[in-house]
Amino acid sequence: AGFGPSHTARPGSSPQPSLAPALDMPGGEQGMAAHHGDRSGSTWRGHPSVPQNLRVWTKELPAAGPRCRAGGGGGQHGWVGGHSQPGMGTATPRSWTLDPSGDWYYCWITIMVLPVLYNWIVLICRSCFPDLQEQHIVLWLSLDYLCDALYLLDIAVHLHTGFLEDGILVRDHGRIRQRYLSSPSFPWDVAAVLPTDLLYLRLGPGVPAVRANRCLRVPRLFEAFDRWETRTGHPNAFRVAKLMLYVFITIHWHSCLYFALSSWLGLGTDTWVCPNASRPGFAHPLRQYLHSFYFSTLILATVGDTPEPRREEEFLFVTAGFLLAVLGFATITGSISSVISNRNAADAAFYPDPEPVRHYLRAQGVGGRLSRRVADWHQHLRAQRKLPAERSVLRHLPRGLRADVAASVHLLALRRVGLFQSWEHGVLQQLVLRLQPQVFGPGEFVCRRGDVGREMYFIREGRLAVVAEDGVTQLAILGEGLYFGEISLINIKGNTSGNRRTANIMSIGYSDLFCLSKEDLAEVLVEFPSARAMMEAKGRELLLRMGKLDVHAEAVAAAAAEEAKQRVQALETALEGLQTQAARLLAQLESSAFKLALRIERLECRPRRRQPAGGAGPARAEGPAVAQNPSGAQGPTRVQGRGRVQGPTVSRGPARGPDPAGGWGPTVAHGDSGAQGPPTARGPPRVRGARATGPQR
Repeated sequence: AGFGPSHTARPGSSPQPSLAPALDMPGGEQGMAAHHGDRSGSTWRGHPSVPQNLRVWTKELPAAGPRCRAGGGGGQHGWVGGHSQPGMGTATPRSWTLDPSGDWYYCWITIMVLPVLYNWIVLICRSCFPDLQEQHIVLWLSLDYLCDALYLLDIAVHLHTGFLEDGILVRDHGRIRQRYLSSPSFPWDVAAVLPTDLLYLRLGPGVPAVRANRCLRVPRLFEAFDRWETRTGHPNAFRVAKLMLYVFITIHWHSCLYFALSSWLGLGTDTWVCPNASRPGFAHPLRQYLHSFYFSTLILATVGDTPEPRREEEFLFVTAGFLLAVLGFATITGSISSVISNRNAADAAFYPDPEPVRHYLRAQGVGGRLSRRVADWHQHLRAQRKLPAERSVLRHLPRGLRADVAASVHLLALRRVGLFQSWEHGVLQQLVLRLQPQVFGPGEFVCRRGDVGREMYFIREGRLAVVAEDGVTQLAILGEGLYFGEISLINIKGNTSGNRRTANIMSIGYSDLFCLSKEDLAEVLVEFPSARAMMEAKGRELLLRMGKLDVHAEAVAAAAAEEAKQRVQALETALEGLQTQAARLLAQLESSAFKLALRIERLECRPRRRQPAGGAGPARAEGPAVAQNPSGAQGPTRVQGRGRVQGPTVSRGPARGPDPAGGWGPTVAHGDSGAQGPPTARGPPRVRGARATGPQR
């Protein structure tokens, strides 16, 4: 199938491509005619027999003018303004789109925290303290309209912030705009920027409460707090700080409402309300605010020691404050306990709990020096922030991300190992996923001579000693970046020590090692044969220096391995030949079976083509059956009755029968039920004996 002719171009527009396939099938002309006849804006919808995946072109592009003719080509989706537009093949000036998980978006929501907090903290204070509003009216109006500008700019940011769909960032501005306009947050964002300041023209600038709708943008504050908590390195401290901010805002609002109630009841009219300006120091708004804040703190903290209320309004206000204090106290207690429990859970995930080990040692009666060593080991892990359960901590991450995290933590230390300095980055990337960190205390043996070797070790930090059989004499010192135990993991031909450790290794102080098991190493080296060859060469060199390499046995083993390799190659070659022959025979068998099936089908169809075309006469009555005798003649065995008479039929003459002359002569004359004319004589057949035919039915 190809592409059919394109649409007829409109005046002033570039030709539009047609997706109508030129398919050689019935109804194709009608489909093409319907395609070219529809000029209402919808293009070809596809022939009914065309696969569904071809029916993807739904809207015809409008006339694009010179801009389309000036741009480059493209497929079904082009890039316009930094995002794809269906069907566009040219580029327009780029427009910006924010990634909601990017740094620019993170910085923007951080900026949006300031106007939200400003409106929640300053607006209530200006409404309840008239002197504060009047003394700094220019400053407040400037900050108010700056916050309004940020609110409007935030709406524009929403209209240019992409979203994820099927894990892919959508940058289509049309879809972004449609999604934001239909979201639940859009009405609240619009309500927060309604020009309620116009009420200043009627009420005057001394009523900042008309801007109360600016507090509706608080969801932006919560979003910023969630992003901060995810990105910060100290989430528990951030939760405590966020809780304290909520407590401060609650006390701040309560203190402002307390001063407003005192102003309504009359400042200084009793001991419960805020003192008036006649009292020394209370003429300044700052002193009035501090007194109100202190009074609200006493009420909400349920400390008491506040003047007794005397009026109904005062009683109601204090009662509401106590109820709010009970709710706030429960919230604070629960939040603090949650922070502490989360911290303990995180520590338990990182470090092993020493209490079960201590309980086990006490139950078994083990104490003294060994118990002290166990306690010191746990203390060292926490003090030096060693993580023995590193793999379990990272197990929930995807494999690729887990490899990147492990590489960033351990790759530098792994490259300091002399064995790995010339290895590929991919090998080290696979190794860091399989390394198990282990911490050994002072005087603890890492391995002993003669033990079966199942791991090799890399020294990340600390010092190890190669000691003699007495466990005291130090033969060598191993420091940071060295490794040992690789001989037991690699099958080096001619190794007289086998799979046994060849030395005693003891930790001098606290040593931080990487452990790599034999199975994990073999799995990595199978994928990287060059690294395996380098490691075997290093191990062979070490065995030669130690005198534990049998060169003759190595040569014999190498020859045997080479011979086995050649045999395997020969067997593989023979197997490939057998597979080729089997495939050829199978193809011949299928071809023969197919030909045989065709011949059988022809033989079955041939008798049907030879049937006579005349009308059927009356059925012939079969006479006695033919029986064979010693001379070869068949005699009658049973006689069937007369058949049903169906009326006269076409005369065919007497039937052909064999005669001694070799021709087919008349043998039986048909009776009245359907006499047939004499057939054409064909000559005498072979004599097979007399054959009698009974009367016809």
